[in-house]
Amino acid sequence: MDVVIGLEVHVQLNRLKTKLFCSCPLDYHGKEPNTHVCPVCLGLPGAMPVVNKEAVKAAIKVALALNADINPVMRFDRKNYFYPDLPKGFQISQYDMPLAWGGYVTIETENGEKRVTLKRIHMEEDPGKLSYKGSITTARYSLIDYNRSGVPLLEIVTEPVLNSPKEARALLNNLRIILEYLDVFDGDLEGAMRVDANISIAGGGRVEIKNISSFKGVEKALTYEITRQKNLLRRGRKIERETRHFDEANNITVSLRSKEEEQDYRYFPEPDLVPIHTHEFIEEVKATLPEMPWEKRDRLIAQYGLSMEKAKILVLDPKMADYFERVAEKIDPKVSASWIVDVLRGELNYRDMSFAEGERRLTSDELIELLGYFLKGEITEKGVVEVIRAKLDESGSVREIIERKGLFSIPKEEIDRLCREAIEKNPKAVEDYRAGKKQAANFLVGYVMKMTRGRADPGETAKRIRELLEEIT
Repeated sequence: MDVVIGLEVHVQLNRLKTKLFCSCPLDYHGKEPNTHVCPVCLGLPGAMPVVNKEAVKAAIKVALALNADINPVMRFDRKNYFYPDLPKGFQISQYDMPLAWGGYVTIETENGEKRVTLKRIHMEEDPGKLSYKGSITTARYSLIDYNRSGVPLLEIVTEPVLNSPKEARALLNNLRIILEYLDVFDGDLEGAMRVDANISIAGGGRVEIKNISSFKGVEKALTYEITRQKNLLRRGRKIERETRHFDEANNITVSLRSKEEEQDYRYFPEPDLVPIHTHEFIEEVKATLPEMPWEKRDRLIAQYGLSMEKAKILVLDPKMADYFERVAEKIDPKVSASWIVDVLRGELNYRDMSFAEGERRLTSDELIELLGYFLKGEITEKGVVEVIRAKLDESGSVREIIERKGLFSIPKEEIDRLCREAIEKNPKAVEDYRAGKKQAANFLVGYVMKMTRGRADPGETAKRIRELLEEIT
């Protein structure tokens, strides 16, 4: 059965300072409910909206990065529907004259690269936030916080060209990376990106799943919905067009209402806002476009000789890519990339930390210092990992941690003495080696590693053990 998926991605332009149509501050996270509000975002009678020029510029920046065709003139419209989180009884959005048409995002699939085409990009205001005691299906009442009402939103609508939940998640991951490179969006903030997913299976009607708040949730909701719809079709049941809600606690979708049509919203031009001529901003915004992730990936490969695999991972996070380049100025780029991608990234993820500035993290200068000790043979690979973990969990400089934990490598003369001691005190292992059991050398290496508490270089130790054993043989 053919699965067809289209996404409507609602992105907060939350790097701005104020809301879309008023001067209320955007830093509402963690604040008391209904304290970042005014007559405009509360929709009080007589309150007049004024467009935030910086929000328009940020929106154009996104449209340019997504290769969309920007409308010469865009207009705001009233989208009429009644819901508790919308105090005006309508949402200021865009209909037939949106910010932009078309565009695309490229994703990796099992069959190679796929270009996910976009249908449109438009601006609108965020509604307030509803909170339920329990779930939406069991709560007896809901509470409303209007702090979010009026936050600038971009709705990025894909064509129905996705064919699996994995492809949908890949699109969202890539879209988030692009938005963070543009510095218009902080994806770590609650509610920063929300998704409405439309899904149909050949032979059935289109179902919309509303307000999914996480990428993992999108994948789970779509997976469940595919199974539900296939089961209905197998039983000869008809799949009705409807709007459903994803219950994250139970990983199921539940029916909310029949699917709305465009005419149900009774769009008409917003009479309090004039059309906006976008050409006044496009050239100015073009000059501010940063190096995009695919451009940075190609440059890292060309400039530093990195593999495609390493470069792709580094550009997943602009902060990680910048961190790498600072380290690569002083340490061999391939060595730097290996430690950052294969070790440091994993340790940060394990602790739910990032490459952003913060307390108790390993700065680029500290990693340069640490890798310097490693490349000079003064600390082992195991010791480097131990220092990284200590830096993320404790206080102290790199050198203090190395000295406190006794991680500086043992001198070669001492290693040689301990290797001879291992051979002298373990004649059975020597006998086994002479009898052709070459793995017996590993036992002797283990003896030395134990005596040095892991401070000896395993490779060098193994090499010296074998040299001494061959002399005896």
